[in-house]
Amino acid sequence: MNSTGSKTIQISALMESSGVKFGTSGARGLADDMTDYVCYAYSLAFLQYLLESHQISTGDRVAIAGDYRPSSPRIMAAVAKAVVDVDCEPINCGFIPTPAVACYAMNLNLASIMVTGSHIPDDRNGIKFYKPAGEILKADEQLMCSREVEIKEGLFDLHGNALATSLPTEQANAYRDYVQRYLDFFPGDCLQGYKIGVYEHSSVARDILGEVIEGLGAEVVRLNRSKKFIPVDTEAIRPEDVALALEWSREYELDCIVSADGDGDRPLVSDENGEWLRGDVAGILCARFLGAKHVATPVSCNSAVEKCGWFNQVDRTRIGSPFVIAAMDEAVAAGSENVVGYEANGGFLTASDIELNGKNLTALPTRDAVIVPLAILMLAKEYNVSITGLLKQLPQRFTSSDRLKAFPTELSHQRLNPLSSENNENNKREAEAILGDLFGEVVAIDNTDGVRITFASNEVVHLRPSGNAPELRCYNEADSEQRAVEMNKVCLALLESWRK
Repeated sequence: MNSTGSKTIQISALMESSGVKFGTSGARGLADDMTDYVCYAYSLAFLQYLLESHQISTGDRVAIAGDYRPSSPRIMAAVAKAVVDVDCEPINCGFIPTPAVACYAMNLNLASIMVTGSHIPDDRNGIKFYKPAGEILKADEQLMCSREVEIKEGLFDLHGNALATSLPTEQANAYRDYVQRYLDFFPGDCLQGYKIGVYEHSSVARDILGEVIEGLGAEVVRLNRSKKFIPVDTEAIRPEDVALALEWSREYELDCIVSADGDGDRPLVSDENGEWLRGDVAGILCARFLGAKHVATPVSCNSAVEKCGWFNQVDRTRIGSPFVIAAMDEAVAAGSENVVGYEANGGFLTASDIELNGKNLTALPTRDAVIVPLAILMLAKEYNVSITGLLKQLPQRFTSSDRLKAFPTELSHQRLNPLSSENNENNKREAEAILGDLFGEVVAIDNTDGVRITFASNEVVHLRPSGNAPELRCYNEADSEQRAVEMNKVCLALLESWRK
């Protein structure tokens, strides 16, 4: 404690002591570890960084929103306290999708903070930070982590609980603006004749998805709304969600089922049979409808994006939206037009304003779940085919992914280090020693993010520690869906043995 009655906190030290660390999407950790004290300190570091770098000014408004996790309201209040204590004004946007609060704030040149753990279980939570220009990037993250903040005495008890917080009354402008964004861009009644299921579960996008799709003329069937938080991961879809979609499709004779993860930035889209589309395939189709010329996408995504020949340029990046955004920014700076990005989880980003049929969709360079199903349905309508028919327009490359939970990040790195040296030939030999008996000769290794191994058969095994949870992820690509799924199961069985 110093003479002014405050305590100086090093953010990097607090990350270590609290267990709440920064990943590719902001801060995440166990909800119990994300005390009011920790969340206040991180928010203070973010806001003071923006103030000192003149990205915001004293008195500015800061938009705050959250997902439906039980811990989100408490954390939102701690965030609001930090906003007040830097002499700014918190705006409570309520429980809405991450892209909705980001879009609202960016249009008004405001900073914003989203309280969400995205797709991870509700015993965890997180905070996503947005500058007025958009998501924080890796350089911003490093500058925030290196900061010190001063916390006044008497704000928190010994357990890190705030002694007084106040979250302003919710205002609904951000919700309404986000809905109108899509109703204004797409032609009125463009989805007339479609019958679409909205799997609501506990996503903050559930009401918006239903309202937008219904507003564009489709008949909406609302499915399985839940008061309990359900951790829907669009890259590792739960078996029960696979079964439910097949059942709903038959029962209601649906043209499509749509959903999103907890904070509404990653979409789920099915075909007319209730088969969920892979997020990277959905991204290709969305980019096609929007007339994209330049695409940025992580190294883990389906290679059909290059093979289809629809785009002038495809840039491969590390996994995580900050890397996709950085690549998009570079493309725009170099003069590229119609620049978009997407991830394997289905989140779609636009770095350029999109103009179609005399309508303009302003750039939204953060993951968005709403644009994807709308664009896919419109592309299917344009081609006069079902979604299954639309998929047949693509080169037939198939991906499958899953992960081992509770797999320590340190162990993941230890196991993958022999495949990640500076000597690529050694890496190939090591990979072949581990996987050669299963998949054959190794012809290439890409260490852009994790270890991506290509075999002579053109099959792919990509292993990567998760950036925001103790999980080891495995991505596979092959010429048939059955083979990709089979490879994924074989790989996960092998990886399970690495725990020992």
